[in-house]
Amino acid sequence: MKKILYLMEFPIDLPGGGQMSTQTLCEGLSGTDYEPVVACPTLLTKTKEEYPFRIVTFQSDENREKNKWLRLKNFFKRIGAFHQIIKAEKPDLIHVSMSESLITFGFLRCLGFFKQIPFIYTDRGLCYGYRGHSKFCIMQTLKHASCMVCTTDFNKNLWMKEHPPCEVKVIPNTISNAFEQFEDGKRAQIRAQYGLAENEFVIGFAGRISEEKDWPFVETLMKVLHEAGLKFKVALVLSVYEEQDAGIVADIKAGIMKYIGEENLIYQQDLSQAQISDYYYMVDAFVMTSVFESFGKAAVEAMSRKCAVLSTTAGGLAEVIGKEENLYTKETLDKFVNRMKLLQNSKEELDSDREFFYKRYKENYTMDVHMQRHIALYDEVSL
Repeated sequence: MKKILYLMEFPIDLPGGGQMSTQTLCEGLSGTDYEPVVACPTLLTKTKEEYPFRIVTFQSDENREKNKWLRLKNFFKRIGAFHQIIKAEKPDLIHVSMSESLITFGFLRCLGFFKQIPFIYTDRGLCYGYRGHSKFCIMQTLKHASCMVCTTDFNKNLWMKEHPPCEVKVIPNTISNAFEQFEDGKRAQIRAQYGLAENEFVIGFAGRISEEKDWPFVETLMKVLHEAGLKFKVALVLSVYEEQDAGIVADIKAGIMKYIGEENLIYQQDLSQAQISDYYYMVDAFVMTSVFESFGKAAVEAMSRKCAVLSTTAGGLAEVIGKEENLYTKETLDKFVNRMKLLQNSKEELDSDREFFYKRYKENYTMDVHMQRHIALYDEVSL
């Protein structure tokens, strides 16, 4: 049994792509030759015992402190915590999947600490999204890495232009095992719970409150669809983390109801993975409005529930969607409207889209595919 230590700068129970991806990966290692151990700040709402893998926590202040001296203080606290945990755990392999954690570990590694332990880094952002000093620190640390993993070829190609000092591989992201099985008949059951008739067209939006998701643009989409004469309902799910998010949620809801009415909006908030898995069954067409997206897990979640998926071309989304007809930009809203019209008016086209995206999910983004590629990489690196 070989031990893999995952280094994180955020608590694993804080909702976010890096945290969810690490949790899914650790759960998938059950029954393999690898023992996952997660090192992260003190948990927020859950206990260590609620996870099927071991968690080692350390004290940490807010990572996004506005005061640069407090940020620097927290950085050095995290260096000390990482040093202590790595020394105690003696892992066979270290996997870092957050950029701040990579820079923290890199401080130790560049000074010669733990050079006998191979490590890999999964970049869950986009190369052009890092500030100059962060990219410099990442590149210096990668000189000692066994491999860097990107979740899309799009991001890999961006990094290759920077001439990274280690091998770069692509392993697409996956989603929670709550989405693993598609249940026939669940669509009718879930839609009945919300009083939706079979012929009612439902557009879905889901995600966390963040600037990258460009939530204000949802109102623009509602406006152009309304002006085109489309009749539909909206199923909206948001994840709220900070106090100021409540006002943002109110604005998003108001922007939608302005064009479809309160009675045509189904709103849910802070759902569990099992609950959001059920949510997608009621959706006909799921829409992504992101202006910055390294991968787009919500799009894959929708695929797994046989939704048609329409998206902006931001970041790695175009690669994940894989269907040009379903991609749009702010400059091509006519294309978005015409595609939505066709999906609403043609059952054959909607059914074809559903099957296309479900097949795409099964072939590229399932837990099995994800785990096979990671285990092959772990085997290669830890030989």
